[in-house]
Amino acid sequence: MKVILRERTLRTLRTFAVYAILASLLWWALQNVPFIEIWDTLRGLKFWQIGVLLLINVLVLVSMTARWWAILRVENPEIPFLQLVRYRLAVFGLSYFTPGPQVGGEPLQVIYLQRDHGVTFTRATAAVIMDKLLEFLANFILLGIGLTAAIRVGLVNREGTQAVGSLIPLAVILLWPLIHLVLLYRGRYPISGIVRTAMSLTKKQKWMQLIIVSEHMAGRFTRRHPMALLAALGFSLLSWAGMAAEYFMIAGFFQARLTLEQALAALTAALFAFLMPLPGGLGALEASQVYVMTAFGHPAAIGIGISLLMRARDILNGGLGLLLAGRGLRVQ
Repeated sequence: MKVILRERTLRTLRTFAVYAILASLLWWALQNVPFIEIWDTLRGLKFWQIGVLLLINVLVLVSMTARWWAILRVENPEIPFLQLVRYRLAVFGLSYFTPGPQVGGEPLQVIYLQRDHGVTFTRATAAVIMDKLLEFLANFILLGIGLTAAIRVGLVNREGTQAVGSLIPLAVILLWPLIHLVLLYRGRYPISGIVRTAMSLTKKQKWMQLIIVSEHMAGRFTRRHPMALLAALGFSLLSWAGMAAEYFMIAGFFQARLTLEQALAALTAALFAFLMPLPGGLGALEASQVYVMTAFGHPAAIGIGISLLMRARDILNGGLGLLLAGRGLRVQ
């Protein structure tokens, strides 16, 4: 009886610790968020406009989840899609409020698959590796299109070789997901090579061996299931198409008449802002949109309004996701 009581007490303390950490993270990330300005921005929209944006937001979330689902269902067809949607939202919440370029919640994906569906660590990790590679690949495609559009509309001076040249290192970095996928398909495992080198410097090698096995499993997936791979990539591109359509609509709601190239360039500026080492790109997003709108000849207030509306969407998703993340981080 005492043992059971002690286990329950420890479980309660762990749960409290998890939610206390998440609450602290949420408070730290939101203490500088202009909630009054966000509320005023939302009040300026019509109900049908908010409804359309919420619908697109749901479709984007579903598309992102479908990418992960297309990878998982090959060997785990029994995993419910709606549960994966909940997991995806929790992962976004943890990543959004974590300093850095929208990463950090990936271990939670592995935890959910292991805890709730009995997927082994290596298989869950392999699925997450594929999911992130395809996400980064779609990001690169969008950034490539967006940077081209930015040059064409004058955000980046095409005659300023220094400005354009400074984008080359970034382009090389963003090409890595495509290079990694090609290497995996050809039976080459770059992460495994790096991990093997690190193994000679440390005694804790078990988790490193699991990473090596996971990357090899991801490589076998690319060779054995090319159609599933293409389907997952298609869902990833569909999610970004939804984000582009959403941005175009938001700009239109604020009476900013943008061409397609201008909208893509502005969305790319927002994406770069999220790469900053700040939770949710706080501050960088607002600055990027003010710069873009003024460069296009629109009032700075439109850029502020667009960034506030995007911020409201992400806080809604991230706040709900952070609450759901507590279940994934809680020790059972």
